[in-house]
Amino acid sequence: MFTIRKATTADCALIQKLAQQIFPVTYKQMEEEGHVYFLAYEECEAAGYVSVQQQGEDLFHLQKIYVLPYYQGAHCGSFLFREAIKYIKEVHPGPCLMELNVNRTNKALQFYEHMGMRKLREGDFPIGNGYYMNDYIMGL
Repeated sequence: MFTIRKATTADCALIQKLAQQIFPVTYKQMEEEGHVYFLAYEECEAAGYVSVQQQGEDLFHLQKIYVLPYYQGAHCGSFLFREAIKYIKEVHPGPCLMELNVNRTNKALQFYEHMGMRKLREGDFPIGNGYYMNDYIMGL
């Protein structure tokens, strides 16, 4: 069974450690851009994290949801997803929209659809050096 706690700036080192194992980029948007991180644990072992950012009065963006390979398939991702929604409802009890970007060829697309999200639009977003992220923007 997983548990959850809100991350603080004291958890930056742990988030960085998880990110190095899950995704080869570090994240430092907690204070700079208002990203809120939550860490999932199984017993005392950190299993993954989710990050949410408010982008407008009634708009939130699920920025990141990463789970260590060992915990993939153990419902940690859906646990983190539900916790992100729970957090949004706590800070914004009224109607709002949560969006996320997912690459059009990413197998996570099926996960997000299973969690109730739907494709709203798609776009090709430049990331530098002539490369683009070819994403669906999904919403809930």
